[in-house]
Amino acid sequence: MGAFVAEVPLRWSDMDAFGHVNHARTITLLEEARAELLFTEAERRGLLGMAEGMVVARVVIDYHSPLNYRSGTLQVQMSVRELKAASFVLDYTAHADEVVATAETLMVPYDLRAGRPRRLSTDEREFLDEWYVEVPEPELGRA
Repeated sequence: MGAFVAEVPLRWSDMDAFGHVNHARTITLLEEARAELLFTEAERRGLLGMAEGMVVARVVIDYHSPLNYRSGTLQVQMSVRELKAASFVLDYTAHADEVVATAETLMVPYDLRAGRPRRLSTDEREFLDEWYVEVPEPELGRA
């Protein structure tokens, strides 16, 4: 299907002393976009398990340019990569007037009652597969 797109509002409180969105707040904005996909969109389709337990096992972010504060939204495109039985990677591209950040999170479904990771259900895998984008392996240079 391609990327899921979320429009995340920028808030005055996201701004730092230099007039742009603080780097840590950018991660929060990506979290809000992720919640729109994994909780709001999934719930809209009848999937409640993701909202009941999903943890970030790893986050990596690259900042490409300052995100200057302005009223409006940050557009975040997300796709799924490395969809496995008990984890998946979400890739993000955050746009204002230009790409301001790219990121990835390793997500693990989690059973809060048992206090341990769990496997994705068949319905969850099918939902995530809608946003799956295959990333080609890099070609190795010849010596």
